Amino acid sequence: QEQLVESGGGSVQAGGSLRLSCAASGVIGPSTCIVWFRQAPGKEREGVAALYINTYTGSTSTNYVDSVLGRYTVSQDNAKNTVYLQISDLKPDDTAMYYCAAATGRAPCILNQDAYTLWGQGTQVTVSS
Repeated sequence: QEQLVESGGGSVQAGGSLRLSCAASGVIGPSTCIVWFRQAPGKEREGVAALYINTYTGSTSTNYVDSVLGRYTVSQDNAKNTVYLQISDLKPDDTAMYYCAAATGRAPCILNQDAYTLWGQGTQVTVSS
């Protein structure tokens, strides 16, 4: 069955780092986008980082929203069927519920939540000053 499960969130002081995990089951096909979203209180859900995977060609690519460039890094562990979001130099504005989502697609992955129907449950990131 298709399933996404996020983990790795928590409370951290500003300047620290976190690595969030998205365990993907039955969702990575020949052309797949795995996308990280965040939703802060009172804000719209925002796509921040995406990984495109083509299992036939072996190619991957990433794309990010401009506001997180240099601090957010998406990567994968093929053996664990897991996609990661590394966040460095955490800032209070990073405080949000973080979700991963998946869909068939092409690079660059769409960062609009309306493009995705399969979602994980979310993991909370709280950054204190």
